[in-house]
This record gives sequence, C-alpha cells and structure tokens, in this order.
Amino acid sequence: MPDFRRAVYLCAILAPSFAWGATGQSAIPKLGGDGMAWAINWWDYILDPPPGSGHGPIKTDPRYPYNSQIQNGRLYRGGEFTPAIADTSDPILKRWAARQMQQDNEELISGKRKLHFVAQSRCWPGGVPGQDLFIEPLYFIQTPKEVLMLWQRNNWVRHIYLQDKHSRNLKPSWFGESIGHYENGDTLVIDTIGIAGGPLHFIDNFHTPHTDKLHVVERFTVSADRKKLSVTTRVEDPDTFNGPLTLVDNWRRNDVAISESVCAEDGGVDWFHANLVPIPRAERPDF
Repeated sequence: MPDFRRAVYLCAILAPSFAWGATGQSAIPKLGGDGMAWAINWWDYILDPPPGSGHGPIKTDPRYPYNSQIQNGRLYRGGEFTPAIADTSDPILKRWAARQMQQDNEELISGKRKLHFVAQSRCWPGGVPGQDLFIEPLYFIQTPKEVLMLWQRNNWVRHIYLQDKHSRNLKPSWFGESIGHYENGDTLVIDTIGIAGGPLHFIDNFHTPHTDKLHVVERFTVSADRKKLSVTTRVEDPDTFNGPLTLVDNWRRNDVAISESVCAEDGGVDWFHANLVPIPRAERPDF
C-alpha cells in the first residue's frame, strides 16, 4: 500500500475512535471511517431550501432551460456539453455581480468559451462552499480538536477546528477559517470566514462571485441509516448579495478507499476543448 494511502487508512480507522472516547458516541455523528466516503448526488445539483429558509440558490436563466444530468456546471445532452447560463436578473445580486456574471454568460452564448471556468477542473481549490459541489469522493477524519474534510481530487484537505471562536486579523485564503461544533448527535455545524474573493472565486458553478466578506455556515447531517449526508448552507456577503442565500445539497454513501489523485499530472489537458484558463504551472521543477 503506498505511503499516502496507508496514512489516510490509519487516520480513518483511529481518528473517529479518539473523538468517541472524548465526548461520547451519542454526541458525535460518525461522518467517516475505514473506506467510508460520500459521493455527491450531482443530478440534484443545488436544491431549493425548505419553506421559510429565505432565498434559494442562483438558478438557470429561464430563456435557456435545460434538464437532465448536471456536472460541474455543465449539461451532457446528446453527446454535447452545453453551459449553465445563470439568471442574472435575480434581485438578490448586487449590480456589479450581475454584470460580471452576464459577461460570462455572453461568452458562453456566443461560443467564445464552451464551459464556465470550474476551479477544481483546472487544479485549483473550489473554495467554500464551492468545493462542496465537486463530484470527487469526500472523506471525513474526526479528532477531538478538528475535523478534516478530504477530497480525492488532488487530495485537497479542509480543516475544521473544534474551538470556540475565530482568530483575529485573518488573512483571506481559499478555504478560509472554519470553526465547527456538533449538534443533536447527527450534525456537524461549520462557520467559515476569511474566504478569499477574486476573479476565480465562486460560490457555485454559475460563476456567482463573492468578496472577502463572505460568511458561510454549513450544517452537515447524517441520516439515521448512515446512507445519506445532507448539507444546508447559508451564504452571506453584503458586498455581493442583497440578502442571505440558502443552499441544500445531498451526498450518498459510497464505501470506496481513497486513492492518490494528482491533478497536475493530467498535463494541463484542455478537456472538451473548453478553453478553461488559467492552468497552474510550476515556475521551476520540484527536484
């Protein structure tokens, strides 16, 4: 077994037992374990929130309707990929955000580009909550002081610290600073700030942008039979949205062992000739 897989294997076995011994089994949902992964139900994409939850996710422009399978912001129909065109008339969007998203739409509609830039498909992290939409298997490692979220793709790791409050003077980063706690014996609640904004940072696959003021609260809940993981996400950014958004997503249990997946080793191939740029490149060799 390669060293990487051996380390993850041991952590997946041992870490949950540490958490159980510290707090008690009834207080902590078992999100991970040996070979226990979650696969996103990407045909659901982002569901409407329950009634009373406020504004839901950004949706498709009604002038460009589609249905069927959606993956990473694109639709597979009859052997052709067609892009997801965002509804930029949604009043939840600030004017600058709507204009930026409409420029992306026009490039797709005109054929200048075939697909949206999707960070994970170009070896970039997806951010928060954008990374939650990626279809690679998701793994959890639980310890008394933190929870690790691992994606097989490029072996990205997100740290959720089980502490009382956020740090002061955070430097914005792709995943920001995530503070978590458990509720009701079945839910992990994650509060995240310090998420970097910018031209390649989006909350979804419609190129919905955000600024450094983004504040995200996620509630990951495991079903009683441990076959389903759902997340309800509240997104707030006063510089981008005219109110909070509530997003709902689902994963199904998929018991597969994690494997090493190095995105850059794909050689920068432009899959589907989508002209997705930039492609991260090292300035000098590692050895």
